[in-house]
Amino acid sequence: MERDSTVRRTRAQQKQQKQQKQQKQSLYYEEAAALNGLRSRKHKPEVSAGLLGESSAVLLLLGFVCLLWLLVLLSLQQLIISSPGLFNALRARKHLERITSVGPRTVGSPENEISTVNYLLDQIEQIRTESQTGPHSITVDVQRPTGSFSIDFLGGFTSYYDRVTNIAVKLEPKTTAQHFMLANCHFDSVANSLGASDDAVSCSVMLEVLHSLANLPTPLKHGIIFLFNGAEENILQASHGFITQHPWAQQVRAFVNLEAAGVGGKEVVFQTGPENPWLVQAYVRAAVHPFASVVGQEVFQSGVIPSDTDFRIYRDFGKIPGIDLAFIENGFIYHTKYDTPERIHTDSIQRAGDNILSVLKHLVMSDELADSSAYRHGNMVFFDLLGVTVVAYPARVGTIINYMAAVATVIYLGKKCRYKQESSLCGRYMRDLACAACVAVLSWFVALLTVLIVALLVTLAGRSMFWYSHFYVAVCLYGSAAVGKILLIHTLAKNLYYGGVSGVDLSERFFDVSLLLWCCALLFLTQRGLCSAYVPMMMVVFPLASKLLITLDILPHLSYSVLYLTGLAVPYVHIMFLIWVVFEIFTPILGRSGTEIPPDIVLASLITLATVILSSYFMHFIYLTCSTRRILAGLGSVFVLMFVLVCCGLFFPYSADPSSPRPKRIFVQHSTRVLHALDGTVERSDSGLWINSLDYSGMQHITPHIPQINDSIRSRCSEQLPYCGFPWFLPVKALVKKNWYLPAPEVSPEAPLQFRLLSRQDTEWGTVKMSFEAKGPSHMSLYLRPHAGASLMGWSFGDGTPRFDLSGEYFIFYSHGLDAPAWSFWLEIQVSLTGGLISLAVSSHYFFGPDRHSEQLESLLKRFPAWAFPSSWVSTYHMYRY
Repeated sequence: MERDSTVRRTRAQQKQQKQQKQQKQSLYYEEAAALNGLRSRKHKPEVSAGLLGESSAVLLLLGFVCLLWLLVLLSLQQLIISSPGLFNALRARKHLERITSVGPRTVGSPENEISTVNYLLDQIEQIRTESQTGPHSITVDVQRPTGSFSIDFLGGFTSYYDRVTNIAVKLEPKTTAQHFMLANCHFDSVANSLGASDDAVSCSVMLEVLHSLANLPTPLKHGIIFLFNGAEENILQASHGFITQHPWAQQVRAFVNLEAAGVGGKEVVFQTGPENPWLVQAYVRAAVHPFASVVGQEVFQSGVIPSDTDFRIYRDFGKIPGIDLAFIENGFIYHTKYDTPERIHTDSIQRAGDNILSVLKHLVMSDELADSSAYRHGNMVFFDLLGVTVVAYPARVGTIINYMAAVATVIYLGKKCRYKQESSLCGRYMRDLACAACVAVLSWFVALLTVLIVALLVTLAGRSMFWYSHFYVAVCLYGSAAVGKILLIHTLAKNLYYGGVSGVDLSERFFDVSLLLWCCALLFLTQRGLCSAYVPMMMVVFPLASKLLITLDILPHLSYSVLYLTGLAVPYVHIMFLIWVVFEIFTPILGRSGTEIPPDIVLASLITLATVILSSYFMHFIYLTCSTRRILAGLGSVFVLMFVLVCCGLFFPYSADPSSPRPKRIFVQHSTRVLHALDGTVERSDSGLWINSLDYSGMQHITPHIPQINDSIRSRCSEQLPYCGFPWFLPVKALVKKNWYLPAPEVSPEAPLQFRLLSRQDTEWGTVKMSFEAKGPSHMSLYLRPHAGASLMGWSFGDGTPRFDLSGEYFIFYSHGLDAPAWSFWLEIQVSLTGGLISLAVSSHYFFGPDRHSEQLESLLKRFPAWAFPSSWVSTYHMYRY
C-alpha cells in the first residue's frame, strides 16, 4: 500500500510538472505574440495577420513584386522628364553620324588618324571662331605621345604605344586659369564596329558641351580641358600619354570620363574618387537627371567585370580624382557591328548632354576644384532612387547610421528576451531563434545546390546559354527551382518540426530571423569598409520601423499584411533596381567571357542570390499560409515544363533580329606561323584560319552551317612555344582555350613584319643585353618566355622592371599611329646554366576591312550564319630562339 501511494504521489508530481511546463510554453508564445502586436487567440481573434489561403498569399506577394518591378521598368524607360534646353541634342547627333560615317576607327588607320581627327579639329575651330568675342579663349593642341606602362588588366601585361593621337582643347577665361577640370572621351573604335556608343556619342556630346560653355556670357571661374583621345580601345594608351606627358596635365585637378558598356539608355555614375566626396556631392547637386550607384563602383573595382576605362589611368598614373560615367543598357551589341547611331535614342543624348554640361559648369565654378586635396579624405555613399534623385552622404555618416541600425536590431531582439520573466524562457527564445536561422540558411543552401545541379545538367545536355535571347526562360527555370526548394524546406520544417507551434508565432520568429541575418550582413560589410553596406541597412531599418508601427497599433485600420509589405516597399524596390543592373551588365558579359567559364553556373547562381535576397522577408508568409501544396505543385510544373523545353532545344541562344540582335562573338584570324631556329633559318611554318569562340558554346552551333569547323581541327596549346604558338591579340589564352585551326594558304600582308636582332652584349654582372627592332603594322604583340634556369632581369618598357610574369611568360602589346618609326627595344637576361636565354615570338595584326580580306578569309566569313558576329584580322606569328 505504501509503495502504491508513493507511485501515485510521483505520478501526480510528474503530471503537475508537465502542466506547469505547458503553461510556461503557452505563456512564452502568448508573450511573443503580444510583444509583436498580435494578441493571443485566447483573448482576441487573430487579425489579418492570421493564416492566409494559398491563393490570397500568392496574389498578395505576386502583386507586390509585380508592382515594384513595374515601377523599376518605368523609371528606366523614362530617360528625361524635362530639359533646361541649354544642350542641343540634335546638333550632337549630327556629330555622331558624321564621326561614325567613316566606318571602324582602329588606331593607326586613316579613318582614325586622319578623317576623324580632321573632322574634330574642324568643328573645334568653328566653335573657337564663333566664341571669339566672348569672355573665353580656346587653345587646341594635337599631341602624339610615345610611352609604355604595365597594367594588371586581364591578368597583367605591358603596353607600348608610339605616336598615338590626342586632341586636347583648353577652354578658359581670357584672364587665364590655374586650375582645370578634364573631360575625357575616345574617338577610336574596335575593328568591325562603328563604335557609336563606344565612344563616338560621348565625343559628340563633348563637342556640343564645349560649344555651350564657350558661348556663355559670363566667364568661368576655372578652366576645362576637353580631351578627345584616339587610343582607348588599345587598352588605355592615349590617356596615359596625356596624363604622363602633356604639359597641361599638371593643372588638372579632377576629371569626368565618358564611357560605354552598352548602347544607349541612361548613363550611370559607376566610379568616383578615390575619396574626394565633394565630387559626388557636386554631381548630386548639379546633374539634371542623376543616376548613380556606389554598388556598381564596388562591383566594378572588385575586378569581376572584364573591362576597364581611362578612369584607371587618371587615378593610378595622374593621382587625380574623377567621375566615371557609362551607358550600360543592351550590352549584347557592345563592340559589334550593331553599335550604330540609329540605336542611340536622341533622348539618351539629351540626357547625357544635360548632365555633363551642368556638372562641368558646377565644378569649374566651385571653390573645391582650386584645392581638391583639402577635401580629399573620406568616401561617399550614393545610390539612385528610381531615377528621381540620388541620395548621397559621407561614408563616416553611413557607418554611424549602420551601427545605429544594428543597435536598434539588438535592442528589438533583446527586449523579447528580457520580456521573459524567467531565464529559461529567454534561453528558449534564443535557441528557437538560432534553430529558425539554421532552417533559413539550410533552405538557401539547398536551393543553391539544386539550381547548380540543374545548371550543370543543362550544360552537359549541350543547351548552355539558352537564356541569351530568352532571359525570362532562365528566370522561370532557375527561379522556380530556387523558390520551390526554399518553400519546400520551410514547409517540411513547419509540418514536421514545428507541428505544435502556431503559424502566427512562427511567422514572427522568422521575421526576427530575417532581421538578424540582414543585421549580420550589415555589420560584416560595415567592418569591411564597404559603402554598399547601405543596402542591408535599408533592409533592417524599414522592416523594423514597419514592425514597430504594427506593434504600437498606430494604424489599426490597415490590414497586417498590407502594412507589413508597405514597410518592405522602399528597400525592395531599390534591391530590384540593383538586380536589374546586375543582370543588365552580367548577362551580355557571359556572351564574351571565354570558353572556360560555364555561363549557366554563373547565371543560375545570380538568379538564386536574387531569389534568396527577395525571399528573406517573404519567409514570414510561408508560416502565415494555411497550406503550400498547390504552390509547390505549380512551381514544380513550371520547372518541369521549362526543363523539358530547354533540353529539347526549343530556345536558341542567339538572334539576328534587327530590332534586338543577340550575336554570337567569334574571332577569326587568317594566320601564317613561322618558327625560326637558333641561327635564324626557318625551321617550319604553316598557315591557316585560326578561330576562337568568345563564349562557352564553342562551335557547336556553327558546325551545322560550316561542317569544316568541327572537333577534328581543334587545336591544342603548344606548351613549348610562347603563348601556345598562336598570335594572341590580347593575353586571354587562359579564358579562351578552345581554338580551331583550319589549314589555308599563306597570308600576304601589305606591310610584312620585319624583325631583327640589333646587338647582343655580355655585361660585367653576368647578364646578356639584347637589342631588337621590329617594323610592321599598327598592332603587334610580343611574347617572351625565358628558358629553364634563365630569368628576365630588365627591359626598356615602363620603369625597366619586368612585371606580370604569367606562368613564366610576358606579354607586351604594341600599337602606333601614322608615320611611326621602327619599334626598338632591349631585354636583359640572366643566363641559365644550360646556356639557353629566351624564346621570343612577335605577331603582327592587320585589319583590312571587309573589302580587303584575303580570299580565303572572305569566303569563310560569308558562310557564317546571320546571328554570328565574326571579328576578323590577318596575322603572322614569328618565333625566335636565343
